[in-house]
Amino acid sequence: MTAQARRDDLIAAALDLFGTRAPELVTVDDIVARAEVSRPLFYRYFPSLRELQMQALRTVTDGLVDRLATLEEGPPEERLRAAVRGLVDVAAHYREGYVALLRSGSVIATSETDAAIDEVRNRAVELILEALAIPEPAPLVLLTLRCWTAVVEGTLLSWLQEGTVPRETLDGWLVDQLTAMLAATDAHLATTP
Repeated sequence: MTAQARRDDLIAAALDLFGTRAPELVTVDDIVARAEVSRPLFYRYFPSLRELQMQALRTVTDGLVDRLATLEEGPPEERLRAAVRGLVDVAAHYREGYVALLRSGSVIATSETDAAIDEVRNRAVELILEALAIPEPAPLVLLTLRCWTAVVEGTLLSWLQEGTVPRETLDGWLVDQLTAMLAATDAHLATTP
């Protein structure tokens, strides 16, 4: 197995474990048992458990950014629905990692995870602006889009933790939320001198 394949295997084992418990509760022993490797082999690829946790969480954010980058062709609303559906899929696939990444107060939270989260948020805003063909958005439009990304994050966290809303409802509801928010912003901009 190549070095990169072994690293990927250890990351996959960690993410798999994050599916059953929070990252801060997963130990090196848990990961090596899941990956069926020795502790010395683990430390050959990762200098610390924290480094593996960061790489695993980075895999989650990379998955989110990659999903955002593959917007479908078509009308803006359809493209946005597909992007949101993709975000929901990635969040569900990496459930515990996603929750750990966004949960305030997590022992995993660092400036690096904050930067990774900001990268996802900024990419989401860029893609929405591209889809809506808005090259130079008004400050209120940017504020609206940033607020909506917070709505998406909060919704996904609640959905992953509580599961009270059917999966098939989320993407349409979230896009409808953005549509309503942008309409309110447009109405305000139309009345502001």
